[in-house]
Amino acid sequence: MLGEGILKGLTETARNFVGSFVSAERLITVEYPEQRIASFEATRVFPFLVYDQENRDGGGPEWEAGLRCVACQICEKECPPKCIYIEKSKDKKLDYLGKAQYYPARFDIDISVCMSCQICVEVCPFEAIKMDTEFELSATDRFGELLLDREQLAKPNEYYRQIHPSEATEVDARLAEEKAKADAKTKAAADAAAAKDAAVTKRAVRSEEPSNR
Repeated sequence: MLGEGILKGLTETARNFVGSFVSAERLITVEYPEQRIASFEATRVFPFLVYDQENRDGGGPEWEAGLRCVACQICEKECPPKCIYIEKSKDKKLDYLGKAQYYPARFDIDISVCMSCQICVEVCPFEAIKMDTEFELSATDRFGELLLDREQLAKPNEYYRQIHPSEATEVDARLAEEKAKADAKTKAAADAAAAKDAAVTKRAVRSEEPSNR
């Protein structure tokens, strides 16, 4: 029927209007900022960088030492509005697997340009960048306050668990599994090397023993 969608919309509006007088569930506004509605877990605003709170590679601030980002620059290349700027470090630090990796000497995001598409999150192979739920980011100086550097973007994994608990639990489990496999591989290699050294030592001892005739 012509105009059926309009009638459905008007009916829903009327239902909410009348219902707001008798049911708290029909209230659609709050007295912000005194009253606030908790964000949904799927809320996404602007990206932030995740860091693990244990200082894995010593030296420097905790946020810098624990950053998961390895400056692969995939997010920078895939960003549609080109609002991510990364410079790779000259040296390396150990990641959570104990592997030496580069890290971002510079990592900036211009949130005045970011369109919250989440592509940077989807393409990151290291679970290093996630979407925040913080939206109160108004400022008077666009270039001075809305261009966030890596220290401003860095937030602990505990914060990620608070705002996206289901997603963070899945990520933590996957990273823990990867680390367990890496540790097992390292241990197996160390055991094999030790066994090889023992065999070489044993052969050397035997070769030095006088033969009995």
